[in-house]
Amino acid sequence: MKIQFVAPQVQKNLIVFFDEKKRLLLPKDWPQELSRQWQAFLGLPEVKAESSSVHNLFHPLVERVFLVGLGKKRDFRELGGMLGKKLVQPDFSNLHLLLPEAPSHPIYNEIEPFLEGLFLGRYRYQGFKTKDNLPDPLSNLTFLAPKTKALAEAASLAWTKALATNQARDLGNLPGNKMRPKDLMAACKAAAKQGGLTFSALNETQMEKEGMGCLLGVAQGSEEPAFLNILEYKAGPKAPTLLLVGKGLTFDSGGISLKPGLGMQEMKHDMCGGAAVLGAMQIIAQLRPKVNVVALIPTTENMPDGKATKPGDVLTACNGTTVEVLNTDAEGRLILADALAYGIKRFKPSAVVDVATLTGACVVALGHYHSGLMCNDEKLYQQVEQAAKRTGDPVWRMPHAEVYDKEIEGTLSDLKNIGSKDGGMITAGMFLKRFVGEVPWAHLDIAGTAWSVERIPYYPTQGATGTVTRLLADLAMNWKK
Repeated sequence: MKIQFVAPQVQKNLIVFFDEKKRLLLPKDWPQELSRQWQAFLGLPEVKAESSSVHNLFHPLVERVFLVGLGKKRDFRELGGMLGKKLVQPDFSNLHLLLPEAPSHPIYNEIEPFLEGLFLGRYRYQGFKTKDNLPDPLSNLTFLAPKTKALAEAASLAWTKALATNQARDLGNLPGNKMRPKDLMAACKAAAKQGGLTFSALNETQMEKEGMGCLLGVAQGSEEPAFLNILEYKAGPKAPTLLLVGKGLTFDSGGISLKPGLGMQEMKHDMCGGAAVLGAMQIIAQLRPKVNVVALIPTTENMPDGKATKPGDVLTACNGTTVEVLNTDAEGRLILADALAYGIKRFKPSAVVDVATLTGACVVALGHYHSGLMCNDEKLYQQVEQAAKRTGDPVWRMPHAEVYDKEIEGTLSDLKNIGSKDGGMITAGMFLKRFVGEVPWAHLDIAGTAWSVERIPYYPTQGATGTVTRLLADLAMNWKK
């Protein structure tokens, strides 16, 4: 996308702001005819000034003008998302943003989240339709304002974050026959090459040598080979290391414990944790934080083949922990267990964050607004919480008291892969905690926020949301050991 600056002038596809008193924020020499017409529209009783709003009008001189109301309670990212959702016609590839004349106006300090919301809200998955009326990619954003370094940097940063998030959404939206484990590995390899990251991947033979029985146990029901993708960003030999682990189940049928058929097509989204980690690494590669970041994305399918793991089977993780599989549909924690234990042993991180569409219980507990958060370290919790607030990826902390450990204690093995039906999100997190030891650890369960979210304007109401992609990158950019 090209970002440019020109003097304020009448342009097509124009974005104009008005304040909580219904006053248009226009340059002094703006054409009075347009000003009067727009001001007359704002005078209508149905135009509310209390809350943020976006109004789409037609005028022969500008074709489309979007009057954006700032409202009294402003969330500029949400406002940008509301605007982006209005830009659904194919001819909105060139946008013109008219900024207030006074550079002291609050919008100058909030232009980055506003544009980020716009870029994210405008997203539509292109899919496989041969004929559709989807928006053209945004090719030009023109500021009708004097050029400043701060505005240019804010626009570039917003585009970088949104582009990576939208690419994570694209990966999450691909159907299972187009996004197989080898396809996710290829996407990781391509992203690493583009961003100058180090890439490697363990195949099944190498994982067997490492003793990754849990990951391989999930994979053995699929004809598609499994991989453990490894991407590394290196800030320097003396920098601390942050480990990110994302669940990359490219399709989850439930295995032998087969899921109901209704809605099973949504299980193509079960790799959204891995997509978020990959998207975060793309942002990190460009913004270059002062912390080493390693990303692990275990990827496989969970299928009900004759060779598939059966309920009651016992698997052994790479750290020697034995696990009785009571439900093969609780597979995400199994592949993450091996990835966590391997990553901590090999890379010795200062902290680790895992991301997964892990439990339906998280959706029951928190719905589709907050991602569930568990954390064993207060300092790390504060950093994740602050990153969530800065990026608008809401999280909510759940307990991890040791009393929940009893739920996952095995009878003929060290652990079992499910507890009772109560507190399922927490017991799944406690299972993962067994594989991180004393390392500061945070777990993000995105089962309720990974796709089809209605209450966040910059999230799509259908399809993958790319949630926590920007959160993870922000965490790295603001990392404090």
